[in-house]
Amino acid sequence: MALIFSKIGIIGGGISGLAAAKQLSEHNPIVFEATDSIGGVWKHSSFRTTKLQTPRCDYEFSDYPWPLRDNTSFPTHTEILDYLNSYAKHFDLFKFINFKSKVVEIRLAKSKDPMSDSLNNPSTLLSSGKPVWEVAVQTSGSTAIQWYGFEFIVMCMGKYGDIPIIPKYGMNKGPEVFKGKVMHSQEYSKLNPEESSQLLKGKKVVVVGYKKSGIDLAVECAEANQGEEGKACTMVVRTSHWIVPHYSIWGLPFYLFYSTRFSQFLHARPNQGTLKTLLCMLFSPARKAASKIIESYILWKLPLVKYGLKPDHPFEEDYASCQMAILPESFFHEADKGKINFKRASNWWFWEGGIEFEDNTKLEADVVLLATGYDGKKKLRDVLPEPFRSFLEFPSGMMPLYRGTIHPFIPNMGFMGYVESVSNLQTSEIRCKWLARLVGGKFKLPSMEKMLEQITTEMEIMKNTTRFYKRTCISTFSINHNDEICEEMGWNSWRKKSWLAEAFSPYNSQDYQDQI
Repeated sequence: MALIFSKIGIIGGGISGLAAAKQLSEHNPIVFEATDSIGGVWKHSSFRTTKLQTPRCDYEFSDYPWPLRDNTSFPTHTEILDYLNSYAKHFDLFKFINFKSKVVEIRLAKSKDPMSDSLNNPSTLLSSGKPVWEVAVQTSGSTAIQWYGFEFIVMCMGKYGDIPIIPKYGMNKGPEVFKGKVMHSQEYSKLNPEESSQLLKGKKVVVVGYKKSGIDLAVECAEANQGEEGKACTMVVRTSHWIVPHYSIWGLPFYLFYSTRFSQFLHARPNQGTLKTLLCMLFSPARKAASKIIESYILWKLPLVKYGLKPDHPFEEDYASCQMAILPESFFHEADKGKINFKRASNWWFWEGGIEFEDNTKLEADVVLLATGYDGKKKLRDVLPEPFRSFLEFPSGMMPLYRGTIHPFIPNMGFMGYVESVSNLQTSEIRCKWLARLVGGKFKLPSMEKMLEQITTEMEIMKNTTRFYKRTCISTFSINHNDEICEEMGWNSWRKKSWLAEAFSPYNSQDYQDQI
């Protein structure tokens, strides 16, 4: 088949893919979505009880508010899908999307030398009118491969979903020796309500993992096992993390602690200069006090000590690594009823009747659910060619991306959805606005040395703030991060109407509406 050429290609139809399609719409991008629908994890990796962990107003596009944005309840995954579909229809994005189109390979255009000066000049993006990348796409139900050529590609394949992380076991200690059912949360998310209830009801279930997916699975298991005949679910917890019942701490809104310009002034951030660094050190007791205040409220509100779930690290470390989870209302209510039990363990393996632990105890099980996460980077490694796939990780485990978007060593390619914050939608959208202006020639990237310096600085801040730095999370300096993005776009970085609001009001997507 002949090569189909277009300026922009976007891979993925989730949150980031939709934001990229909207912001780059003037270039008539081609969007490849491997499934038959948009929505990403909200469509393909959500459970019946899955909800957003923030209010609507903190998870919306800047130019498309929720219909009931002041509703303080957390929307369900179906409500989020309705919102995303409405957004795509409103901005006529479906015309760009090729559904059931899986990208199976990406290669550098035959005319390009990966070490040429033009490719490694970060100021050169759309100028040649010729493809830099060639993309192989396979349509569902067909063995034929169609090749496309693009000057620029935006990778929006997502960190979650598709490729589950499965724990490694020793000889004769894996699922093969277990006589029950083993299922990763990814597979569980494909079940309809009747199938999930049938899987869990009356069964001895073990859930491995204590993050958001594991907590949701435990609640669904408890709900399926109500009554005297119901069995208890046991959560295997390796590392306990701080969980929050709601966004109010001793009567104060949670955003006052971490989501205002004033509160983030207490935290280290890139390019802050000597004076601000000294002030940050001077105010470190205030930063620690904020974490202690939140911890004291959580320990008062939730029975973490009773169930042996009090974390060994400060709350700030979970917040700084984007691992804070909002607790379902019924979680500890079900635990108090005996429907959810907990087992702390660093190592475990299978035996024929269930799970065995390093303290020589055994736990009988009919079903083992693995809430052990996803390998989002493998999705990228599987399609990118060498030498570029080897550039995806620094030794720290984080992806080295300038502004969370551009890899200095991978030409004419952007990455969306690989930086986390309190609102991943807002984080992706402002980067898509930045990328659209970069691609449109409104500004140029700095030198490769400057980009690497910025990337390294951000990584060092994350490493010094939390032991869980393997993921790129900007939650403690998100406002400063967005300030720098605004400045590169030529926008005012201070977006509020008064200095009082600037200091003490939280930032959200509405503050980053397009500046004319």
